[in-house]
Amino acid sequence: MEKIARIFHIGRLALLWVLGAGFFFGGIETAGAQNIPLALVYSDSLTSTSRTINGISRTIEQQYPQAQIKEYLLPRDQIGLEATLGEIRKFNPRLILTIGSDATKEISERIKDKPIIFSAVLNPETSGFIKSLQNPGGKITGASLDIPPEIQFKYFKQVIGKIKTIGVLYTEETANLIPPAKVVAQAAGLELIAVKIESEKDIPQALDELNRSCDGFWSVADKNIFSPRSTKYIILNSLRNGKPLMGFSRHLVESGALFALDFDYKDIGRQAGKIALEVLAGKDPSSVSVAVPGIVWFHYNEKTAKHIGIEIPDDLVAIAKEVYR
Repeated sequence: MEKIARIFHIGRLALLWVLGAGFFFGGIETAGAQNIPLALVYSDSLTSTSRTINGISRTIEQQYPQAQIKEYLLPRDQIGLEATLGEIRKFNPRLILTIGSDATKEISERIKDKPIIFSAVLNPETSGFIKSLQNPGGKITGASLDIPPEIQFKYFKQVIGKIKTIGVLYTEETANLIPPAKVVAQAAGLELIAVKIESEKDIPQALDELNRSCDGFWSVADKNIFSPRSTKYIILNSLRNGKPLMGFSRHLVESGALFALDFDYKDIGRQAGKIALEVLAGKDPSSVSVAVPGIVWFHYNEKTAKHIGIEIPDDLVAIAKEVYR
């Protein structure tokens, strides 16, 4: 009987040791997981960037309260840039989160051995950061600013109920956006007429062609088209011909475009943060689809609407984030 009691006592001690060890080592593992180093890289101090940072940080810290999120503002000069990149490498983050196209370009070209989660990037596919939105490829994915064409065309039809044909200018840089947009437009009962131009000097003739065949204009973010001078010309042309222009950002609406859809940068940051959590959990970035804006804001120019004789529907007026007068 005494021997049985001794065996039972030893077994109980062994069980307590195993449980204690599991708790102890599990605690270390959890703490280690929470203490992960992450680099957050950006190239400006705009309000939109601050909101994106806020969305990223809050999302990650909900799961990893003790995560080491170290921020890096990339300098403009080459010497400062190289020094900052050296600091990032020395920090040795588990992954790098970038905000904006400039920061994403610098990091993706110079640091190849770390997963990269970008945010607040327009046209990541045409920029060369990813292969496609569904299959990014490589070690990079993230949250894009691109609002899907189906949502854009839906709003266009809400604003201009009888619209049938929409014109758009594009260059080689944005050529890959046009074929799928045409398919989406057709599904929405619209015809998208696209005219390719080589440079700004082609814009007047291209607009003359579109004015003869289109009820309104759609725009894509293409730096080869929308320089300050050509943007002014395009907007004045639409006003002169009474054609509604959908801008690719609220800044075009402020300048005179009829309306545009915009993004909630904090929500973009939250999306990037969620993707970062997936990658930290073991997912390959190349297999995580790029996120698109989940929250969309409507902006319109009241003065432009009156000038071209368009009445913005009441339901859109009620939800407008910003009205320019």
